[in-house]
Amino acid sequence: MSAVRIRRIGATRDQLGESPVWDERGQRLFWIDALAGSIHVLDPATGAAEQFSVPAPIGSLALRGDSGAVLALRNGFATYDFDRRALTHGPSIGLDHPKVRLNDGKADPLGNFLAGTMHGDRAPDETPLGGLYLLDVSGALQLLETDLAVSNGPCFSPDGRTFYLADSARRIIWAYDYRADGPLANKRIFADTEAQGSGCDGATVDAEGHLWSVLVRIGKIARFSPDGRIVRTIDMPVRHPTSVTFGGPDLDVLYVTSISRSHALADDHPDAGGLFAVEGLGVRGLPAHRFGAP
Repeated sequence: MSAVRIRRIGATRDQLGESPVWDERGQRLFWIDALAGSIHVLDPATGAAEQFSVPAPIGSLALRGDSGAVLALRNGFATYDFDRRALTHGPSIGLDHPKVRLNDGKADPLGNFLAGTMHGDRAPDETPLGGLYLLDVSGALQLLETDLAVSNGPCFSPDGRTFYLADSARRIIWAYDYRADGPLANKRIFADTEAQGSGCDGATVDAEGHLWSVLVRIGKIARFSPDGRIVRTIDMPVRHPTSVTFGGPDLDVLYVTSISRSHALADDHPDAGGLFAVEGLGVRGLPAHRFGAP
């Protein structure tokens, strides 16, 4: 196995970097600064970079099947046209609460967009509001799951039949059976990371069916086998990495976002909030699903 190399790329310093997505068609990386309301775009081969502003906070994005992106904003969804720098608002989740907002999201193999909420500063006996929402290509919205404190890391097995979702506050990754005619079934615990001293944040699945997730509080990335065991960890140079995606021409580079200062976590490392490329892992990822493109 070749030596793992970790390097910071680009010049951004995000407050809360999140939701990296590799554009296989354009060979570019998209990601967000959730608290600043920024969408970043970087061509790693040339260093060419762009930034787009949207209403903050932004929870996540997925690229669309034709062009642009679908976004999870504070309490509703929107589409964004990068050529026109134009935002078009879509449906609201119908919940306007100062401590609840949409968070991490991904497109599914069918072309839908799933995003969950986070409910911060809850009392110990307070039931989390919000949940996991599915936005289909027609613009219809469904509530798929409830009782999620901090929803993170949605991703799919290579065959699309298993859906993974973490609740970072509870330090659990759940697995569900996933189908077009009633997406969530057979909920079970995939992994419990309490012993690791951290909940999981953003996640992706590689071509071998292993799940890669960020252990946000301890500066590590963990690779989970399909049966939920941690089989490998990567130490990051910053305290709070946040999310991951595979990219590059061969989908063998793991891109990692990070925190400099969020509402709950902070890091004074000079590279905190930066974007990182992890190379030499010896595994490849899968192309990202796109909204509206089954």
